[in-house]
Amino acid sequence: MKIVLSRKGFDSANGGVPSPIFPDGSLFSLPIPASSSPTRFADCRWRGQEVGTLVESLTAGRVAATSPAHLDPDLDVGALARAADWRPAFGQTGAAQSHLAQHGIDAGDLFLFFGWFREVEETVGGTWRFKRNAPDLHVLFGWLAVGEVLRIGNRVGNYGQRYPWLRNHPHLHGTWSEANTIYVAAENMRIPGRQHSSRRAGAGIFPVVSESRTLTAPGQPLRSSWRLPGWFHPADGDLALSYHGRTDRWSRSPDGSTRLNIVARGQEFVLTTDRAQDVADWLSEIFS
Repeated sequence: MKIVLSRKGFDSANGGVPSPIFPDGSLFSLPIPASSSPTRFADCRWRGQEVGTLVESLTAGRVAATSPAHLDPDLDVGALARAADWRPAFGQTGAAQSHLAQHGIDAGDLFLFFGWFREVEETVGGTWRFKRNAPDLHVLFGWLAVGEVLRIGNRVGNYGQRYPWLRNHPHLHGTWSEANTIYVAAENMRIPGRQHSSRRAGAGIFPVVSESRTLTAPGQPLRSSWRLPGWFHPADGDLALSYHGRTDRWSRSPDGSTRLNIVARGQEFVLTTDRAQDVADWLSEIFS
């Protein structure tokens, strides 16, 4: 199994604000605005709440509820009205997809999605705002175990007919390059090396933020300063995290963890390692 740490949701260039962590610890990754999508923010729901109102509040009206939303990765069955046979899916194209293809990402591999988050609080008027002095964090918010890879290119009409439950996916609308690809979730996933672990859905949203799902190191002013398990350090053997070959990005902490200053740009970071037991332990913590 290859693991892809995949950066998604609002960022400084797309949306301009973090995604919210609610007072109960739940979190919602705001899909970026995109002109070609058939879905508007007002069409989306998060735990019954209309996302259009939420995004207008958090962006102070800079992103309107009626703006098209690139709902991708599409992991939550409750986000939109769905066909009975709907399955979670994630689309990628361009240089990011070329990077995934170069690393041979295919059925059996796992995407762990992370993004920029900050705590929010409810106002007297019932809207949401960011908490003053709350830290900016990179947090894992969802996953997708790849079951099928659809190499679509610009043949969006053909695939919309073959997979009607995918018709609203943004990568089946607009004009795309030949790299346009959709990764469809497997029905279930298991953590490798955990013979007796419970079977999990092939994709989903993590219910709450937790220490094991928070990538940003505690107390760090920059969300891009991560704390990872000690075995992530490249000096420990065969580990390679794509786009992070510079040794000065890595350091060790007195507590035995590894610190990594991640690159400012890039969407898909592929983890390649033979340390199966360490990976299984790490995934078990994330999914616990």
